[in-house]
Order: sequence, then structure tokens, then C-alpha cells
Amino acid sequence: MLKLILFPEVEIEEETVEVLGINDEKTLLLINDEYNSFDHVIDCLIKYCKHSLEQAEQCAILTHYKGKCEIKRGTISQLQDVYFALLDCGLSVKMI
Repeated sequence: MLKLILFPEVEIEEETVEVLGINDEKTLLLINDEYNSFDHVIDCLIKYCKHSLEQAEQCAILTHYKGKCEIKRGTISQLQDVYFALLDCGLSVKMI
């Protein structure tokens, strides 16, 4: 096993070093704003996230009252088209 020595008194095993890659799972968050209507948000979630009407309504309500809501999970490559489509629609979204 390879060991990385950063300081003489601190050793870190190679297995403990986390490397983030494009295949790591990310979360797409919808962030509340003061200018998009519920209907617009719901329509966008149905169209781009493939949510059911009920799921889209719940996400819109949660976002309104809690300030944000998780709307989709996946890899960066799976989420990037949805992310940019929602941004183009004027929604506030964040990938974490």
C-alpha cells in the first residue's frame, strides 16, 4: 500500500483520498425566487425533469416555503441538459 506523507507526523493512506469525478452523483436543487409563477415552475418540472403533476406541485410548494427543493439526482452528464434547460426557462437551480 502506498502512503502519502504530507508532514512527518501525519500519514494519509491513499485509499482515504477522495477524488471527485464526472460519474459522481449530484443533486439538482430548485431555489425559490420572487418572479416565477407556480404554474411556470410546475410546467418546467414536468417538461424537463419528467415529474408527474403531483410531484411537480409538491416541489413547487416545498421550494416556496422552504427556499429550496431537491428536484433530481444523477451524474453531471445526466443532469446538465436539465440544468441548462431550467436556467433557460428563468428558474433558479443549483447543482451540488
